[in-house]
Amino acid sequence: MAPKKSFPLRIDPELYEALERWAAEEFRSVNSHLEFLLREALKRSGRLPRSKNAPPEE
Repeated sequence: MAPKKSFPLRIDPELYEALERWAAEEFRSVNSHLEFLLREALKRSGRLPRSKNAPPEE
């Protein structure tokens, strides 16, 4: 796996609290849940390049 890129993120505290609750419901950290949500949004919009090891889309 390639190393992860880290960057600062400024976010409204209420939004963060909502994300924190949602992540906990999904048994994820806030960081991994944000990555999951961003990846899903990119996939739906057709903006996520396919990796060489990714399984084919159905």
